[in-house]
Amino acid sequence: MPNPKPAYKRILLKLSGEALMGDDAFGINHATIVRMVDEIAEVTRLGVELAVVIGGGNIFRGVAGGSVGMDRATADYMGMLATVMNSLALADTMNKAGLTARVMSAIAIEQVVEPYVRPKALQYLEEGKVVVFAAGTGNPFFTTDTAAALRGAEIGAQMVLKATKVDGVYSADPNKDSQATRYAKLSFDEAISKNLGIMDATAFALCRDQKLPITVFSILKNGALKRVVMGEDEGTLVHA
Repeated sequence: MPNPKPAYKRILLKLSGEALMGDDAFGINHATIVRMVDEIAEVTRLGVELAVVIGGGNIFRGVAGGSVGMDRATADYMGMLATVMNSLALADTMNKAGLTARVMSAIAIEQVVEPYVRPKALQYLEEGKVVVFAAGTGNPFFTTDTAAALRGAEIGAQMVLKATKVDGVYSADPNKDSQATRYAKLSFDEAISKNLGIMDATAFALCRDQKLPITVFSILKNGALKRVVMGEDEGTLVHA
């Protein structure tokens, strides 16, 4: 029997910079980024159009001590540049794995990456390329969660997938409470009333207003990304 079709045609995957560290204290763990790209490749082979927004915590954490007392906007720009470094590493790993990746930056660094232009990003996705959105929104005071919600809405993604170290949203911290249960589905209003902190408030409000569902899942769990895309019971779906 042929495999069933994916549940989603176009998705936006939000990766934290910390996810790239593996067991290292900071930076990019080679085995970890290769494994992530293998998961992404498996999904693109299904014909799913995929874009990625990545954070910069794995790099910026290493210099964060120096940012104490620093102007907030300056520190945020440093964080944005860290996401460009991660995006280049991710795209390079993808290209070596046989995917075609394009990095588009919200900050102009044209000798290094091309600028974000929405019609071009849509064209790349339609051509089957993986688009990596770098430098957040290009503005200080906004997180990469907000960048993921914004780019997801702009490209017409059917789902924002938030990759974390936990396999969904729980009623309590599963590492501390053995009675904690995973929510399979939540409405946006339930997530707010339970104060579950799935994304920062700006990102969450944008997804809610655009009726853009969010799935929280574990990037550390083999095959989880594919199972989410196939519409299986994986992670936690937050919907309108």
